[in-house]
Amino acid sequence: MAVQRLDIHRRDRGERAIVTLVGDIWPASAPLLRAALEQCLRDGMAAIDVDLTTVGSCDAKGLDVFLTASRHAGLVHSCLHLHHPCAQITRLLAGTGSASLLRDLLDTSAAGPSAGGTQTSGDRAGAPVVKDGIRLRRLTRRQVEGMSEDIADLAVAGPFMRDDFLRRLAVGARRPGFALLVAETTVLVGCVFGFPVSPVSRSEQGLQESVQRLTGCARFLLLTQVVAHQHPQRRDIGRRLQQRLLADERTELGVALLIPADRAGQAAYDSWGWRNHGEMVGLPGRGAPCVLTLFRESGSSLPAPRAAVPSRA
Repeated sequence: MAVQRLDIHRRDRGERAIVTLVGDIWPASAPLLRAALEQCLRDGMAAIDVDLTTVGSCDAKGLDVFLTASRHAGLVHSCLHLHHPCAQITRLLAGTGSASLLRDLLDTSAAGPSAGGTQTSGDRAGAPVVKDGIRLRRLTRRQVEGMSEDIADLAVAGPFMRDDFLRRLAVGARRPGFALLVAETTVLVGCVFGFPVSPVSRSEQGLQESVQRLTGCARFLLLTQVVAHQHPQRRDIGRRLQQRLLADERTELGVALLIPADRAGQAAYDSWGWRNHGEMVGLPGRGAPCVLTLFRESGSSLPAPRAAVPSRA
């Protein structure tokens, strides 16, 4: 099994160390994290703030590193705080009675990169976005496997059956170009995933040709949308997830397939600005699904959607 990488970046503000972690905290990476935190204490730091914004998961060994470092910090009149944990780490801290390590949101914007550090465009493109207490972040395929049941918990409140959703998620994750974003507070509140459609089968070729006739775009992402319906910001969460995924994938058009009888789903897609082009025959599954399209919000010149025309795949 491949070793999961953990990158550790440190920058100091006087006697305060800001430690930013990127990756996953597993047994193989725990010793590296332990050494970095102990070095902060040896350097006489009065406070250690650990930014977990770009950490996808943490196991029990990683938690032990934080707890041990916190105890050692207390012995030398220092302190250690964790900031921006994902839903999995928040549950881990709460379930082990370690939530006292958490503190208010950490503002690192003024610190900038460390004097000897570097930042690549790839780091910025995949970086999580935090707004109004809701964090958007992209999952790796390995993280998707680990969170699939949590993601399915969102789906059961919507129009999709759990088993069917898990099957489609597993199939989609094997597709080239697959991408999945989640929205989190202290729990998972939203998800969107998609993949580019390639004309490798008759049905997908028919879908691609029909979408191109309707919109003028031959390249698009096929999206599946799930949002926690009880969340008060569900409309904004859905819109931000969809637009972020299209932007990350540098794709101007998203396409969704919806069964005609799904009135609740249609209402949700309407609220996010999707356009329903009507039913399309010849696609996989029972019946003829409705084809919906959504353009990426940008200042670029895009072809205006054309009037719906009868389609045959």
